[in-house]
Amino acid sequence: MLSVQQVTGGYATAPVVKNINFEVGRGELFGILGPNGSGKTTILKMLSGILPIKSGGILIKGKNLSEYTPKELARIIAVLPQHSSQAFSYTVKETVSLGRYAYQKGWFQNWTNEDEATVNRVMEQTGISKFQDHDIQQLSGGERQRVFLAQALAQEPEILLLDEPTNHLDLSYQKELLDLLAVWSKDCGLTVISIFHDLNLAGLYCDRLLLLENGEVNINHVPNEVLKEDRIREVYRTRIEKLPHPRVPAPQMVLVPERSHVREEPPLRIDANRLELRDGLIVLRSPIPLRTMSSGVTGSGSGWNRIFINRHVSKNYDCSDHRAEMAEYVRKIGFEPGETVGMMTAVYVEDFSCKLYEEETFSVYIVVTAGVGNAVDASKSEVHSHHLTPGTINTWVFVNGNLTEEAFIQCIMTATEAKTRALHDQQVKDSVTGTIATGTSTDSILIAATQQGENLEYAGTITPLGKVIGKGVYECTVMAIQNSQRRIKK
Repeated sequence: MLSVQQVTGGYATAPVVKNINFEVGRGELFGILGPNGSGKTTILKMLSGILPIKSGGILIKGKNLSEYTPKELARIIAVLPQHSSQAFSYTVKETVSLGRYAYQKGWFQNWTNEDEATVNRVMEQTGISKFQDHDIQQLSGGERQRVFLAQALAQEPEILLLDEPTNHLDLSYQKELLDLLAVWSKDCGLTVISIFHDLNLAGLYCDRLLLLENGEVNINHVPNEVLKEDRIREVYRTRIEKLPHPRVPAPQMVLVPERSHVREEPPLRIDANRLELRDGLIVLRSPIPLRTMSSGVTGSGSGWNRIFINRHVSKNYDCSDHRAEMAEYVRKIGFEPGETVGMMTAVYVEDFSCKLYEEETFSVYIVVTAGVGNAVDASKSEVHSHHLTPGTINTWVFVNGNLTEEAFIQCIMTATEAKTRALHDQQVKDSVTGTIATGTSTDSILIAATQQGENLEYAGTITPLGKVIGKGVYECTVMAIQNSQRRIKK
């Protein structure tokens, strides 16, 4: 659809962009990224014919850009600028109708049924039909942006150029506009080329991204390849981290404020001094949020949390809406569910086991409650009925150190292996199969790190951190099981 071949150009004698190469196919949503001054708007103006190129060539549908007349080009390319303005007080419909200029032989002397149908259709598709008779000056910024988008779409272009289309729009309008563009590109074959300052929006919506640096192409690739931490840090010269989007397979970048690098002296330490045992409840409070990964009833998944609770519930506890009930309970005892990892267990929390394991550069504090009334052999779990009962083995691992994402996952693996070994050595059996159990049906685990002090990249079983977690979880699980069993025998 569009081919940019060795293009060099700009405003003054010195070129702004140099030897730019890229191609965009029909129906593709193509994003252009780069710091201020990198040449993004210059490229867009050259594509639209506003700025001449000094060397190279721009081909549209196999034909050189310079060979098109302005009206011919307007039937192929529409432009939505960053700041759309309207000098006259036209109505919304009149403004949109201006998009049909490329199809007129005189100034609206031959308005056709096709023109009318096209204008009505794009107003409907952009959600502006309801105020088509309003003066455009009376609309909000987001509404005006939709009007100018409708005007561009009324040209029935094959290529749509946009310069930061979401600038100055609130969150809902940003999503609304980009969702609409995504539909048009996929369903109607519209080729969309857009400048983005927001890397996350570009990563969410674009099929490919072109990253500019000092007027040259740094990379032209799919979002996951372009939005790499090292590359973005180098080009934008700022600290940034890459995370996966929680709902769709798209990369997301987060800024890291400089203040987040400040470390307490000495670094924060989580140990028994922060643990409180109440009637039927274990509470651990941290003065700052800890990076967490857990399977708790509240605070599940990855996050940052300050409060950690393990709550005793009856064996007859109704699990039908346990998340809502747990959130209500957390509020009742004075905490916010949004910053709390909350677990529940049918064993008495007074029988918990805990221990601090200290190494030269890091330490690990482990807390376990364990009962084996609903122990299950995971390899034979298909013979069990799907009936949830309150969990009995809850494992907390607090690492006074700085963990990578990989280390968090390895912590869970190592802790689970150690727990399974503890059940084996205690000869805990699955009551249904008679085989050695590997856990209970609703065990929960928490890994929490201060993200201060020693950088701990790995936590596999033979790494320094993994050795401590393996030993600690094993010992604390054995002790917690024995504590619970002694109570049962009384």
